[in-house]
Amino acid sequence: MKIAFFGECMIELSGAPLQRVFGGDTLNSALYLARLSQHNDLNVCFATAMGSDKLSQQIITKWQDEQIDTSLVSQFDDKQPGLYLVETDATGERSFLYWRSDSAVKQYFSRGLSPLQQQLAELDYIYLSGVSLAILTEQDRQTLLALLKQFKQQGGQVIFDNNFRAQLWDKQQAKVCYLQVLALTDIALLTEDDETIVFDDKSYEDILTRCDLAGVNEVVIKRGLLPCIVQTKETQIQVAATKVDNVVDTCAAGDSFAAGYLSKRLFGATTEQSAIAGHQLASTVIQYPGAIIAPENMPI
Repeated sequence: MKIAFFGECMIELSGAPLQRVFGGDTLNSALYLARLSQHNDLNVCFATAMGSDKLSQQIITKWQDEQIDTSLVSQFDDKQPGLYLVETDATGERSFLYWRSDSAVKQYFSRGLSPLQQQLAELDYIYLSGVSLAILTEQDRQTLLALLKQFKQQGGQVIFDNNFRAQLWDKQQAKVCYLQVLALTDIALLTEDDETIVFDDKSYEDILTRCDLAGVNEVVIKRGLLPCIVQTKETQIQVAATKVDNVVDTCAAGDSFAAGYLSKRLFGATTEQSAIAGHQLASTVIQYPGAIIAPENMPI
């Protein structure tokens, strides 16, 4: 099987003294899924655009070291990756300052046929997020939606994570685009708080109803410390989160949950088994600083 994650990788500055790493919601999920799938027949690809500068190349090499397929990465001589600065409070919650207005990935679909479009027929799954949509121009969003429609017609499956970032667009824009994507989605991995902001939901039942009307086959509602909700055409279950006492950094909690869930679900595990794996990885990740934990700290 082959899955492509589309989105943005940014350079992250964090800590005291400042340290330089990299991260991005779909990249985080791709990297964790690649780690969890090393003994399975799954090729994890990351589709994005970077610069051709030394730092961009170093980051791409690190993805390759993590067994991520980089054949869908474009490199532009006149662009560079975006940058963000992170500050973390005493409870592990993070605040961000961004420099991403000229990020290379913003032009992934506007400089001729992208690698993702060229290799579409080779893929089984495409994973994207609300951030993947928000960073694009309206014209390029329509290009991506057309790509997803074509992908569905040829038998591919779409996985959508709703990550909403108010810094990138307003909730009315997001609402229109999310509904378009949900109509093409097979597995929706939705953060309850983000859905509530965008759609003014009163409860998770509103989310499930909306996804059912859109024809989504499988919905996972991520609810932080509360049990996640998983609904398919046949069942609805709740799976308790894994409790931890040492929360250091909540960054990538949802991204890592998605990776843990898919590492089981794509290979035929039940929704309950998959959600347990998602909670296990997320509960581990939040006990370490930064979006990407060291390989040796991964749960067994």
